[in-house]
Amino acid sequence: MQVSTYFLSLQNPPSLSYRHRLCHHSLSKRPFRHKLICSLANSADQRSSELVTTLQSETLKTLEWPSLCNYLSPFTSTSMAFSLTKAAAIPVGQSREESQKLLDQTTSALHALEALKSEPLDLSVIEDVSEILHSAASGQVLTVSELCRVRRMLGAARAVSEKLAAIAEGGSLERYTPLLEILQGCNFQLELERKIGFCIDCSLSTILGRASEELELIREERKRNMENLDSLLKEVSVSIFQAGGIDKPLITKRRSRMCVGVKATHKYLLPGGVVVNVSSSGATYFMEPKEAVELNNMEVKLSNSEKAEEMAILSLLTSEIAESEAEIKYLLDRLIEVDLAFARAAYAQWVNGVCPILSSKESEMLISNGADNALSIDIEGMQHPLLLGSFLSNSTDFITSNSMGPSVLGNKSVEMTPIKSSKVVSNFPIPIDIKVQCGTRVVIISGPNTGGKTASMKTLGLASIMSKAGMYLPAKKQPRLPWFDLVLADIGDSQSLEQSLSTFSGHISQICEILEVASKESLVLIDEIGSGTDPSEGVALSTSILQYLKNHVNLAFVTTHYADLSRLKEMDPQYENAAMEFSLETLQPTYQILWGRTGDSNALTIAKSIGFDGNIIERAKMWVESLMPEKQQERKGVLQQSLMEERNRLEAQFKRAESLHAEIMKLYHEVRSEAENLEEHERALRVKETQKVEQELNAAKSQIETVVQEFENQLQTANSEEFNLLVKKSESAINSILKAHQPGDSFSFTETDTSSYQPVSGEQVHLKGLGNKLATVVAASEDNDTVLVQYGKIRVRVEKSNVRPISSSQRNNAISSRQSFERQGEQSREVPCNSDATESGAITYGPLIQTSKNTVDLRGMRVEEAEIQLDMAISARGSNSVLFIVHGMGTGVIKERALEMLRNHPRVMKYEQENPLNYGCTIAYIK
Repeated sequence: MQVSTYFLSLQNPPSLSYRHRLCHHSLSKRPFRHKLICSLANSADQRSSELVTTLQSETLKTLEWPSLCNYLSPFTSTSMAFSLTKAAAIPVGQSREESQKLLDQTTSALHALEALKSEPLDLSVIEDVSEILHSAASGQVLTVSELCRVRRMLGAARAVSEKLAAIAEGGSLERYTPLLEILQGCNFQLELERKIGFCIDCSLSTILGRASEELELIREERKRNMENLDSLLKEVSVSIFQAGGIDKPLITKRRSRMCVGVKATHKYLLPGGVVVNVSSSGATYFMEPKEAVELNNMEVKLSNSEKAEEMAILSLLTSEIAESEAEIKYLLDRLIEVDLAFARAAYAQWVNGVCPILSSKESEMLISNGADNALSIDIEGMQHPLLLGSFLSNSTDFITSNSMGPSVLGNKSVEMTPIKSSKVVSNFPIPIDIKVQCGTRVVIISGPNTGGKTASMKTLGLASIMSKAGMYLPAKKQPRLPWFDLVLADIGDSQSLEQSLSTFSGHISQICEILEVASKESLVLIDEIGSGTDPSEGVALSTSILQYLKNHVNLAFVTTHYADLSRLKEMDPQYENAAMEFSLETLQPTYQILWGRTGDSNALTIAKSIGFDGNIIERAKMWVESLMPEKQQERKGVLQQSLMEERNRLEAQFKRAESLHAEIMKLYHEVRSEAENLEEHERALRVKETQKVEQELNAAKSQIETVVQEFENQLQTANSEEFNLLVKKSESAINSILKAHQPGDSFSFTETDTSSYQPVSGEQVHLKGLGNKLATVVAASEDNDTVLVQYGKIRVRVEKSNVRPISSSQRNNAISSRQSFERQGEQSREVPCNSDATESGAITYGPLIQTSKNTVDLRGMRVEEAEIQLDMAISARGSNSVLFIVHGMGTGVIKERALEMLRNHPRVMKYEQENPLNYGCTIAYIK
């Protein structure tokens, strides 16, 4: 076979940008394979790989890791990543560096999701061609459809790389580097993709003639032969028809040979012809004319040659794929990593997760040296991932649409939308805090049954595995925890009738195997240590196990009902106590961990709440008192209750202070926002005043023109005696117009008076910059040339040159009015202090600062409309707040009706009428 020259001349793809360069896969660079957490441990530790695998598998089942991976499945886009999540086979870092790399990829994918909102990255077009690659490597010739699937996969992979490179070039390269590094060492087989596209038309699933020169020649020759054969058969068929040998001309193909139809009675019309087939009735023969035999033989030969040539082309392309099998598989693995990174990112959005910090021993030492109470584990507000996932799945906010693109669920596309509307995580499941100080090796958790001890341990175990797998945690702030090489758990009943193991035997056997494989970097979780046997022996054995764990593991979490184990902290600071909180008021657990405390089992209290007979409970209490003559338990309970009350009181004070701070900050931002708009208000007032002056000027001109026109009209008919009278009458009218448009006496002052004028606090003045509007002086300064004035609810400092005094009569009235209002407001303006009011039971109101939110403006309204607006404003205000009612000066009707409503309204505690500092405004205190 001679292959087409163009086919052989296909070159490697041209170089793209340095972040998008298609590199050939280096055999020395091993792919980051997908590993279970049960990967083999270091042979240097001389641990049995089979035992490690078994224990890790049991731990994963105990912590329900497969169920958590199922919540990740709907966020995947490819069938390959979907299968991995369903099998709980997602990659888990086998070192701190690998886990940090996975976390960085998740963070980078989150940035990419944000950048690709308008045009999301579609990974669902990446097909799984693993079986096709295996067939090619085993020597099977691939079909046209299989070759097209490989081509589509390569094209889609290249498109993904190009899109990631494009957003990296358009934004910050550092943000997307972890994602780009995944595909950095991949060979996208652009030459192979072009070869397949050159040889095969994937839209028609046919091999193109240009694939090879020989195929092209065969097809051209076959076409000419078929044209000759068709022309011959048409001529013969027409002649038979004309001779009455057939009802209509018939050309057909029988047994791979072209022939014509003829009636059995007219077989003689084709002398020397060959009968190829007979109809079912026997009435029609399908005969090959002797002239067509050679042409048919040539058609069969050329057809076989064409098929052989096509098979040779498919074999050549198959061998190309077989040679590139390792590189294509490596590319598929990297694409799965990209898909899983985006799936982890979408899951993080769904649960409002935060990125954990994986600390090392070196960083822990640095932290502990810098602070006495440094924490090796600092997880705040962590919610159990499985309970949270179940809650979110059943929530009404859980809908089937996601910006990532389709997820693979069998043959259906199902997606989950992250709850991002308010960034508020639900209070279910109840979040817990896990805080372990540096240097602590064993944490002993005590407390009642059903109090959350086991759930808290499982939460820590899942948080450790999730952080190793690059998943964000559903917690607050930024969690910090060590990287653990193994997470080993003994939780639940290990009883086995098949292996003749009792509850205690199964429990101890599991712990024995855990101690055998645990290392200095392991996390061990043991539930109800030492239970199921005699308490004295159980305490002794548990103490010995804990001492071993203290010296051989990074951290151990154990739960117990043995009070003696909590005393180990007194002898060794590497132990830490914790208790599950239990409310004696509601007789219900709060599921909160109290660090540094020991908890009571509260068995008698719980039994009483369940409904046990009172006599049984009383006899049990007597036994407790006889067994504990010093009544240490009672004193401890009283002390715990006292501490709980003190904590509740401090929490209440903290919430109150937090609320006041939020209210003050809200008022601060409102006042600041209004102050920023002062210049805009000033410009609006200037424009308004200018328009008003122009209107008055135009009106005066119009009136004067009218007088002049009337004078001219009367002058034409008047005699000499009436002339003087008309002149005087017109002059009088013009003087009246001018007098009406002249400023009042409040503007009759000289520049000399203004320069020596000193404003007084509380005095009303005219502001030149605001169209000579009236304002009130708040504070006058003699040291500089500025003065602080208030206009409406806006305070501003202006230059003294822009301040004009009002007339003497107006000033006297304002001063007397101000003095009377000051005497009246001395009692009503006093607002009690927060602390005193709280202690005495008096009502505490918010700060007397007027903003747009606590003001209702009734000016310009009818009385009925003002009533409705005022009633709505009072109803909308919260308790212990103030309301500023702007009714203006006007006729006083609105003011009188407003005061009447305030006197009779049940929510109004008291009110203050207007004063010289706040004309036209009444302040109401709302209950």
